[in-house]
Amino acid sequence: MMGPPPPPPSGPVAIALPANIAAALSDPSRPAADMIRDKDRHPGEVLAFAGVKSGAKVADLIPGGGYFTRIFSKAVGPKGKVYAYVPDELTKLAKREPAVNAIARDPVYSNVQVILNTLPNFGAPEKLDLVFTAQNYHDMHNKFMGPANLGVVNRQVFRALKPGGVYLVLDHVADAGSGLRDTETLHRIDPAVVKAEVMAAGFVFEGETRVLRNPADPRAANVYDAGIRGKTEQFVYKFRKPAR
Repeated sequence: MMGPPPPPPSGPVAIALPANIAAALSDPSRPAADMIRDKDRHPGEVLAFAGVKSGAKVADLIPGGGYFTRIFSKAVGPKGKVYAYVPDELTKLAKREPAVNAIARDPVYSNVQVILNTLPNFGAPEKLDLVFTAQNYHDMHNKFMGPANLGVVNRQVFRALKPGGVYLVLDHVADAGSGLRDTETLHRIDPAVVKAEVMAAGFVFEGETRVLRNPADPRAANVYDAGIRGKTEQFVYKFRKPAR
């Protein structure tokens, strides 16, 4: 008599990464500190889910220190382009130039260009294959960012993309039904709010990867708290601009 089937794996299942993404992750130009973070951030799986290909035109919306910017640069290669889009609100708040400027000045990342503008404005010099934002969508709802009008931001993203282009949003999970309650205090957002706002701009929801899901996260702590930082439950939503 056969016993019960084995339980499904609790962690993310390893996948074979496209060659361009695997090469980008192992590129020796990446800081060692970034590579250490890969085990928690799963950038290979995230970029594979987004469909990043050589020659792609990508916007990294609110790139922070450039963790993903560097990976995008190598993944799209010399025929591709990466626009690191930095809202002026953040530059004024930090009272220093964006950290990503140093990446754009580095000849190793010659396909990176920094764009400074004020939200909700968003755009690029050419049509894009992908607009990507990681752990920052919630911040655009916060006071220090205006707050930005996300209805306008998402419509601008829609216009900036090629037909069939992808908008990928990655952020920290807040309790279901909490709406925008935790964006200022815990730096989390209800995924349902993001889905509704983005789809209202004309996007089609294409699905999610659960590679950053963590059911053990109680969702009650600020994402910067030492006990949960780097281990928060995060959603990765993929939206697509209709091809016609």
